Amino acid sequence: MNDDERSAADEHLVDGHPIDERTALARRVFPDGEEPDPRFTLANERTFLAWTRTSLAFLAGGIALEAVPLHGVPDWMRTLLGVFVIVVGLAISAGAAVHWIHVERAMRHSRALPLPAIIPLLSAAAVLACVIALVIVLL
Repeated sequence: MNDDERSAADEHLVDGHPIDERTALARRVFPDGEEPDPRFTLANERTFLAWTRTSLAFLAGGIALEAVPLHGVPDWMRTLLGVFVIVVGLAISAGAAVHWIHVERAMRHSRALPLPAIIPLLSAAAVLACVIALVIVLL
């Protein structure tokens, strides 16, 4: 190693230890492991954003259920359905954040990626919403 290479390497050391150039939040959430390929980190982020869009759609649907009167559907039922749909959106949003962290940690430690637990929740909520909508339409 020549002098230029040695001085460049020394710039990234403090008291002989490498400088962690990540933010304090990144060091706290991901204290150890190797930095994954940025493409995989960005793909994980895109997946998180897709789940976030889904949760926002549930939020909008819950608000619409409460705001728009449905002929033949009692107000209490409409409110209950709206609250249910909003709570599902909240669960999807929280699940997306937890899943993003678990995937990022798995990638940093070269472990298998965890299954997204929010998929069964989303599927069950969608099936239940469809059944309820079918009952309302048929009544």
